[in-house]
Amino acid sequence: MLGCLKARERTYKKGEYIYRIGDETTALGVVISGKALVETEDYWGNVNILVAAVPGDMFAEAFACMPDEASRVNVVADTDCTVVLMDVSRIVGTCTSACSFHQRVVRNLLTVLARKNLALTQKNEHLTKRSTREKVLSYLSIQSRKTGSSSFDIPFNRQQLADYLSVERSALSSCLSKMQKDGVIRFHKSHFELM
Repeated sequence: MLGCLKARERTYKKGEYIYRIGDETTALGVVISGKALVETEDYWGNVNILVAAVPGDMFAEAFACMPDEASRVNVVADTDCTVVLMDVSRIVGTCTSACSFHQRVVRNLLTVLARKNLALTQKNEHLTKRSTREKVLSYLSIQSRKTGSSSFDIPFNRQQLADYLSVERSALSSCLSKMQKDGVIRFHKSHFELM
């Protein structure tokens, strides 16, 4: 399948751009190892993290499916990472053998697109909250539901969480400290426990 899809493996060092805003691409990426951040950036350099892509996660599929649309996001290696880039036209156009594996890849792509749509809907739920506390509680509630536990790790450090929730880092840190003092949560670095 990898040959059929013209897949190519690439490695990136922490901080390297995999895709930049304005890049045109026909290839989607899958994280094999490490972590990449999908983020937007405004004219003044303010960053908003959309998602953290970890092994098995896909990125740039929307822009690869629309070859005349330039990327509106940066994809940056948050750690040293390895990705596989695949030509989307080779995915959506079946190969001459029309194998069952190819059909499964197409189904998986649709599933990933649906999950990303849900993730962006969830992020929108967080961002529509009026206060930093409400945004944090909304985010932590979803993370707890995903893991099925009141104790879990999140994929962001403090600055990344602030960027994800579109709040100032100092306001986030203050809010987290107050919530811990109030007995609502306990946390250490990226590990949280809902009380």
